[in-house]
Amino acid sequence: MSLLGIDVGTTGCKAACFSETGELLAAAYREYDIRHSQPGWAELDALEVWDKVQATVREVAARVAADPIVAVAVSSLGEAVVPVTHDRQVLTEPSPAGPGPRSILNFDVRGEEYLGELGRTLSDDELYAINGNTLGNHYGLTKLMWIRDHQPQVYERADKFLHWSSFIATMLGAEPAVDLSLANRTLLFDVGSADWSDRLLEWAELDRDKLPVAVPSGTVVGRVEQRIAADLGLPPDVVITTGAHDQCANAIGCGVLEEGHAVYGMGTFICVTPVLNAIPDPQAMMAQGLNTEHHAAPGRYVTFIYNQGGALVKWYRDIFAAEEQRQAQRAGRDLYADLFAELPEGPSGLVALPTFTTTGPPHFIPDATGVLAGLRLGTTRGAILKGLVEAATFYIRACIESLPEAEIAIDDFRATGGGSKSDVWVQLSADILGRPLVRPVVTEAGALGAAIMSGVGSGVFGSYAEAVAAMVRLERSFMPNPTEHARYAPWFERYQELWRLAGAYTRELYRDRA
Repeated sequence: MSLLGIDVGTTGCKAACFSETGELLAAAYREYDIRHSQPGWAELDALEVWDKVQATVREVAARVAADPIVAVAVSSLGEAVVPVTHDRQVLTEPSPAGPGPRSILNFDVRGEEYLGELGRTLSDDELYAINGNTLGNHYGLTKLMWIRDHQPQVYERADKFLHWSSFIATMLGAEPAVDLSLANRTLLFDVGSADWSDRLLEWAELDRDKLPVAVPSGTVVGRVEQRIAADLGLPPDVVITTGAHDQCANAIGCGVLEEGHAVYGMGTFICVTPVLNAIPDPQAMMAQGLNTEHHAAPGRYVTFIYNQGGALVKWYRDIFAAEEQRQAQRAGRDLYADLFAELPEGPSGLVALPTFTTTGPPHFIPDATGVLAGLRLGTTRGAILKGLVEAATFYIRACIESLPEAEIAIDDFRATGGGSKSDVWVQLSADILGRPLVRPVVTEAGALGAAIMSGVGSGVFGSYAEAVAAMVRLERSFMPNPTEHARYAPWFERYQELWRLAGAYTRELYRDRA
């Protein structure tokens, strides 16, 4: 008997199968590209991603036939949704990039035009009291409004707009449902009542019946359809449970269930996810640009500190090592280890801002641009990569150091995600932060977290605590090197000064454009 976790990210998907004791039995991964059909647009092709999810499941199912899969859940990226009809048809709208069902990502600029009027009719204080977030274009609300006004046929024909976890589960055969953490990513959800907010739906002039029912993570929502099970090589009657927002799934998958613990996720987004025992004081959270969201673990909440540091590393790979990447793909080899082997010793000598796209907390700059300063003719390729990683980590450090003002304390960081496989990257993070990072045995914690949710929901385990005790193992701790931490102190100060100068310029530039 085994449990299947599917993790759908912004740039790739993975499926992983685990035993009841947390042993990784099989895993598969497929990468896909973000579509930029117009300047400022960022989309996923829904059917392309669904095809690649199926490919990963087929590969995994074929390798675990001796340990039949009994349950599955899906973790996924947050805000993006897919329009689907009641018979599981994905709706298509013509695009400059060609026909195809497009799922609008959170850093897509569409929807900005609604922010002014929305902000005038409901204050951030009022919105946060209901939803636990402040107004921004990176949530689902403004994207749904844009679809309603610019793709009315899609909006009218769609029976449900499904977050990616819900979409994959529905395509497998489940009834449309969304877990509480992903529901929160729309700005249409009432955190206190754990249901869609009539007031916010009226505010946005959006239809409640276009949204799926919201239920806790680990809720049974169906079984894999017989035809699909046969096609994917799955046993009959595999239970489908709701999953979670990928950052919440990461937390479950590395054992972060209680206050004082946090995930240090190193995927497309570098994301720190502290756990909260109760809904915190809104004013303290808003002052630091922090949100409040349901955790996948019952009775717990989380907040997020993030930037797109992992996407920066992928951008670097695709720009500075494009041919090497093509060769590595043909050979079935991961290029990242080779690239990180080129990092010079000590600070890179560069000062960068990792704001190549919309920033996270506390500023949420929609039209951000990056900065890379200090380049010389002798600057190496490895120094550029290290400068980008340093900058992304400096950004996180600045946010973490402000957490006590929101009365949030973190005693333990768990490093997860693809980037955490790199000893070099994890140690660099520990040195800059001045904090130890603990890496679990299974670094793809999103898939493991989803598998744990499927196990709890299907009755294999009686609780999340029981499941974590059985399935999560820690590998090693990366302790900060005091000498390296001291060497980074002046570079962190330079980063902060550059942020004040260039950040102010960027904000002024955005206001001028607006």
